[in-house]
Amino acid sequence: MEKQTKIYKISAVGVFAALVFVSNYLSVPVPVAIGDVSRIHFGNIFCLLSGFVLGPIGGGLAAGIGSGLYDLTNPAYIASAPFTFLFKFLLAAVCGWAANLHGSRAGNHGQNVLAAAAGSLTYMILYLGKAFVQGLLLGSEMGAVLTALATKTVTSGINAVIAVVVSVPLCAVVRLALKKSRLLEKMG
Repeated sequence: MEKQTKIYKISAVGVFAALVFVSNYLSVPVPVAIGDVSRIHFGNIFCLLSGFVLGPIGGGLAAGIGSGLYDLTNPAYIASAPFTFLFKFLLAAVCGWAANLHGSRAGNHGQNVLAAAAGSLTYMILYLGKAFVQGLLLGSEMGAVLTALATKTVTSGINAVIAVVVSVPLCAVVRLALKKSRLLEKMG
């Protein structure tokens, strides 16, 4: 029975990683001051959903793998793939951890909103911190770095709000479907 549960968990990580990967293509690029690009996209919705459904480790792996693979397929982001893997892993892991506190299994709507916000805030801090350090290391002037950071803050904030607003009700729908199909209990 334990072996079968592991197979379901691994399969679910793969399915959610694929959802994260594909949802990253649904995006609107936003030019940034120092030649960089930021995006408004739907990837974070499925990163948070992964954390809700699969918990901190499984959700983190799905979010990190899906987002990291997206970066590897896009020349503009390929150098950031390791950071993306880690940052998106942590986005979903924080969400999954907070949503599953006290054994609630992501069933409390208010707790889910806070969990999604915590995961999104974690990601924003990491992403914006990396952008700031990277801008300085590349020798950009402080004004250009701060202008780029302002643009990235706006797009990241929009992504975070969209992800929280959509992922929380989507979590309820997906969990209900998984319960009815008995897949949730098969995943442990």
